[in-house]
Amino acid sequence: MAGSVFITGNVAADALLNSDGTALLLGMLLDQQVPMEWAFTGPATLRTRLGHLDPALIASLDEDSFVSVCCEKPAIHRYPAAMGRRIHALCGVLTGDYDGAGANVWRNVATGDELYHRLRALPGFGEEKARIFVALLAKRIGVAPAGWQDAAGAFADDRPRTVADIHDAESLAEVREWKRAAKAARRDKQDRPLA
Repeated sequence: MAGSVFITGNVAADALLNSDGTALLLGMLLDQQVPMEWAFTGPATLRTRLGHLDPALIASLDEDSFVSVCCEKPAIHRYPAAMGRRIHALCGVLTGDYDGAGANVWRNVATGDELYHRLRALPGFGEEKARIFVALLAKRIGVAPAGWQDAAGAFADDRPRTVADIHDAESLAEVREWKRAAKAARRDKQDRPLA
């Protein structure tokens, strides 16, 4: 796997995201209610603390023990215990259904719809997160199965609004500006009015 993800501002953390499918999935899982940079640095932090990012080894750990690793200072997320439990559950699914490799979630998918449904079945991947990740895979990793644009929905366009659109410092700044403007206009990531 080789990609063009540029999110964290940390060369090693971004290199991990661009080369390890499990790291990329974990970063996306953590990407909520914290700055993108913090979320996507989480996998590198975990690899440093554990010495690996092997889903089978993580899933084999006692959940409370793994959660305590996530809660060490600095915590991997604003809600480290809840996200630690989600990571543990995700690693269980990757181990049981995808031979312990995050990249197997998208390996050999025939359509964007199939990819979207695989992602939706993962712990912590709701509708919007799954659509953003489809777009991220197509735009940054080169995994673009037939119909990926339909599966990604609004996130398939060229508007710089999510991690799927970040490939350098300039595009990171554009996404930050888009988010600021959307928040001021009370609109969500799909450019719909907030309730």
